[in-house]
Amino acid sequence: MLVLGASAIAQTQKFTMAEAVNGLRTNLAVKNISQFSWTADGKSYIQAVKGGYLITDLKTSKQDTLVSLTQLNRSFSDAKLKAVPQIRFIDGSSGYFNVNDKMFWIEKTGNNWKVKTAATLNEEASNVKMFGDNQTFAFTVKNNLYVSKNGKAIAVTNDSDENIINGAAVHRNEFGIDTGIFPAPDSEAVAFYRMDQTMVADYPVIDWSVTPAVNHNIKYPMAGQKSHEVTLGIYNIKNQSTTFLKIEGEKDQYLTAITWSPDSKYIFVGVLNRGQNHLKMNQYDAVTGNLVKTLFEETSDKYVEPQHPLIFFPNSDTDFIWQSQRTGYNHLFHYSLEKGLIAQITKGDWLVTDILGFNEKKKEIYFTSTKETPLEKHLYKINWTNFKMQRMDDASGVHTGILSSDGNYLYDTYSNADTPRSVNIINTNTAKSTNILTAENTLKNYQRPEIKNVELKADDGTPLYGKIILPTDFDANKKYPVIVYLYNGPHLQLVTNTFPASGNLWYEYMAQNGYIIFTMDGRGSANRGMKFEQAVFRNLGTTEMNDQMKGVDYLKSLPYVDAERMGIHGWSFGGFMTTSFMLRKPDVFKVGVAGGPVIDWKMYEIMYGERYMDTPQENPQGYATANLLDKVQNLKGKLLMIHGAQDDVVVWQHSIKFIKSAVDNGVQMDYFAYPGHPHNVIGKDRVHLMQKVTDYFDQYLKK
Repeated sequence: MLVLGASAIAQTQKFTMAEAVNGLRTNLAVKNISQFSWTADGKSYIQAVKGGYLITDLKTSKQDTLVSLTQLNRSFSDAKLKAVPQIRFIDGSSGYFNVNDKMFWIEKTGNNWKVKTAATLNEEASNVKMFGDNQTFAFTVKNNLYVSKNGKAIAVTNDSDENIINGAAVHRNEFGIDTGIFPAPDSEAVAFYRMDQTMVADYPVIDWSVTPAVNHNIKYPMAGQKSHEVTLGIYNIKNQSTTFLKIEGEKDQYLTAITWSPDSKYIFVGVLNRGQNHLKMNQYDAVTGNLVKTLFEETSDKYVEPQHPLIFFPNSDTDFIWQSQRTGYNHLFHYSLEKGLIAQITKGDWLVTDILGFNEKKKEIYFTSTKETPLEKHLYKINWTNFKMQRMDDASGVHTGILSSDGNYLYDTYSNADTPRSVNIINTNTAKSTNILTAENTLKNYQRPEIKNVELKADDGTPLYGKIILPTDFDANKKYPVIVYLYNGPHLQLVTNTFPASGNLWYEYMAQNGYIIFTMDGRGSANRGMKFEQAVFRNLGTTEMNDQMKGVDYLKSLPYVDAERMGIHGWSFGGFMTTSFMLRKPDVFKVGVAGGPVIDWKMYEIMYGERYMDTPQENPQGYATANLLDKVQNLKGKLLMIHGAQDDVVVWQHSIKFIKSAVDNGVQMDYFAYPGHPHNVIGKDRVHLMQKVTDYFDQYLKK
């Protein structure tokens, strides 16, 4: 049992709802180092501070102002900068930033900084991507792509149909896709996605803020229906010509893991079939667009999910790292263009979560992984020739790292249940760690609950990790209402060893107001390997409920839990789970609050939905079991459903159809919409949301 915070005497304050919801981003924010970056030589680091940027010498720890707002504003006669822009430093004496629809390049002369050159951006420009030469950049305006070189913008595409989109992320940002612009290493060309979604059905998203209301159609490809078609273009800046890669296969297949070879001669594309069970890693000629060869293939009886581009070894045009889950956990594989698979670099029942970089001289790869425990992430290095591996940090918790370009220093920031944030510089040669920030506990004056880490077992013996948060005035002789907060879907993990140990100050707010809170990651959730994640394949909601019932049984075994006053709450996949419980196991929870819930997986997007459920045509039984529209009549408890009126992820129709089914079946339920909000309600309105959730539990769960 972890008792967190300062002494009991000091813990007198209670959280306001605003603090419980947004406090860790506002008045209770834990101190951090802002915009950390290494200098090009790896001998100093840069950080943003109020009014400018500081540079710190690693050997002497001497800090100097690198650039200040005052210095920058000397270059602006009229439109002065009101705040320090986010500067990307090329080295300690030059950099660039984007502000007021312009790109500025600055350089240091003597003790001053001056604007060297500037390039005007279209006021509607987005997706700005700088090339490796730190001069050329690309951007999109609406659905077309532009390249700016030497201050002159060139139109790469000129599609008049707004449903043909160039240079934007595709496939609804699945498969690790976060951009649609891929500059060549030599900055002479750029690869870009071209997405044709003319064949996808229109879906209305209504703007209710104007009168009369205005409809904005989006393209939303639903499971089993028409999907968009993506191609990959290569624009040669010198010739001002575009070649499209000659990629064979289904028109609605997925193109992922886009990677240039370091010599800019080839492009590598992960070509994944729509069924998501067969991946080909193909090499294409960047000039002709022709297929050179297929490097390898991955298949699965469930799904293959590529999420990372290739990473080439330093100073090599032939050898690269491929991250694959083929052994059941995400690991690193060394491939050669000539020889194929050279070696599996990392192995074990744990997964690599991020590659941080290389120390070329020592032949070391730096990465983060869950090797110690699924509840934590730590920093490691491994020699890519002899596979000798070493952990670089020594503190429990969740670590993230930034490696200097030469691999000699590692910026390590972490938190754990007792540590709000600690930032250290690790010398990777000696493993010596130097602390540069130990953040104060911003919650030290608040009443903090006791938190127990819980480990249960699924029906197949798999360990399940959870937390129980006890009321701040806990009395073991009393009985308390319980709220189970859950998500339990892919790509999310709720229970980790981070600060605050509760995981969420709203949980603590509820604990201050007499509730027990329980949360647990069941099978299907992230960072536990493929068997754990794929246990839900083709039957979303069933295995997850079975696992969450282990948590319910545990709660019922506790003498201080009132089994007649149990509530459940979740958002998105958690909203689906909440509604599923209220209808498929209606005797368990007295009260449920479901936010942004998937009600019928046939109405969810193709990329995610078909990965975990196959198509409705292939898996009618799985879709029928998970469909909640024909189970409304089972509702016994009180159910509040909440939805953002502009939700373009779980479209509003899910909960609207649920209401209709409730009406048709004579079932009473409660409902609330948030106009102006998409899938997540954020900002000040989130305080309103969580107050509504709290009031609902207070009304129906408290005696």
